[in-house]
Parts: sequence; C-alpha cells; structure tokens
Amino acid sequence: MFGMLGKAKEVQSRIQKFKEDAVKITVVGEAGGGLVKVTVNGKKHTVAISIDPSLLKTEDATILQDFIIAATNKAIIEMEGVLKVELQKQTEGLIPNIPGFDLGQLINS
Repeated sequence: MFGMLGKAKEVQSRIQKFKEDAVKITVVGEAGGGLVKVTVNGKKHTVAISIDPSLLKTEDATILQDFIIAATNKAIIEMEGVLKVELQKQTEGLIPNIPGFDLGQLINS
C-alpha cells in the first residue's frame, strides 16, 4: 500500500516538474513554404512569429492571416506530440501502459 502511495507521489512530482519545464520546449510551425513561422512553447503559448518581408508587400492581408493561423495550428499539433513523448519518458516505469489512458490529460490539468 505504501509503495503504491509513494509511486503516486513520485508520478505527481514528476508531472508537476514537467509542467514547469515545458515552457523551455519549443517547436516551429511553418506555412506558405516557410514564409511564415510560428514558435510555440510547451505551454502552447505563441512566443515568436517570423514573417518573410515579401508578404508584407502584398495588398491581401487575408493571405498573411491564413498563413499565421496555419503555422500556429501546425506548431500546436506538433507540440502536443512532443509533450506526450516527453511525459512518457519522465514517467517511464511509474505509470503502466493502460490502453485508452491519455497522458496528455495529465499535462492539461
């Protein structure tokens, strides 16, 4: 009984540390063939946007907006995968592989 309680506390501690460290993890989503790049951190916050100057000369702001949205969405989706893999590494051996159990739920709680 105490062993299971100790494991649960260790898992909770590792998940909390992982949440705190997630801000250091970043991924970049690109759109428009790399003309727009959006960097997202592990908290799924946008931390940088890079726009090729050629897009700033266009009269159609809608294209630029679409590229920013697409790049941001790509970065967030990629980050979700990265976070899942990293959390699995952090909790390896502590949480059994239970079909249908999503570690991502632990990150967002």
